[in-house]
Amino acid sequence: MADFHIKHITRYSYASTVIDCTNQVMLYPINDAHQSVQSHELTVTNNPPIETFTDYFGNQVGMFSIIAPHNVLLIESDIAVSTNPVEFPETLPLPAEEWATLAELRLEYPYLDFMDHEALIAVDELNAISARTIDKQWSPFDNARLLSEYVYNNFEYKKGVTSVETKVDEILALKAGVCQDFAHLLLVLLHCNGIPARYVSGYICPDKEELRGAGATHAWVEAYTPGYGWTGLDPTNNCVASDRHVKLAIGRNFSDCTPVKGTYKGSSEHTLEVSVQINSGTLASAQDTTALELYGYTTQNPAITGNSYRHFLEMQQQQQ
Repeated sequence: MADFHIKHITRYSYASTVIDCTNQVMLYPINDAHQSVQSHELTVTNNPPIETFTDYFGNQVGMFSIIAPHNVLLIESDIAVSTNPVEFPETLPLPAEEWATLAELRLEYPYLDFMDHEALIAVDELNAISARTIDKQWSPFDNARLLSEYVYNNFEYKKGVTSVETKVDEILALKAGVCQDFAHLLLVLLHCNGIPARYVSGYICPDKEELRGAGATHAWVEAYTPGYGWTGLDPTNNCVASDRHVKLAIGRNFSDCTPVKGTYKGSSEHTLEVSVQINSGTLASAQDTTALELYGYTTQNPAITGNSYRHFLEMQQQQQ
């Protein structure tokens, strides 16, 4: 078992006063067999009441509004969580039996929701990747790991070349991206080969060894196979999601799991600053907070001439 304290800070600074700010947050860590939430505190500018509900995929979602004029929106999430190692089954069905089971399940709830993907142009390229990689004499889980390994080996981890709106066709052309791009590409490859798969938003916690995306918000995939159930695959690091992966939300893609998004009235010009601090072990005291390793970045959105009512569909950091 591993224990982590995670502080995730999102700060929007507006060029001028804004009003009627309404936001949705998906910053509530999941409680399941792999992780147990010890405590969670969410604080927001002006301390508005936060209404919560459970969405279609089982995620806890918060909603709040700030009507009064303000120049800064600060959202701070403090999480203490314990994670468990991944346990693999001791016995498995024959590969042919697993593939037959998947063929029956793909049109049933809840797997149907995790078999669909965006319209694609590069279908021939995806089929060619599958033909070179997939071997149905092996189990679906073994093939899912091979597809994850393919993404890891053939795509460059490179920040700044994609955004939250980048499509799989563009990722294939760029041969590069960050964790959310690797996850989206692996999702499509799994779907094309009859394996249900879902997008996971969360964190990967640093340790002595180097991991891409460690310490920042992270994304990976959970694939369903009859022998293993829902199992996390991290194509950014070519590994099975472990007790160093902390889950926030699951969905069909990034838009189902966006940590923060919303709308407001006012100038479209704003600066977004995001930082994630992760500490292994117990909750850090206030005087120790500065000693935590900090992962953060800043983005700016310039003013849009003539547009004083900006509707932000993806008012959120790009995952790193």
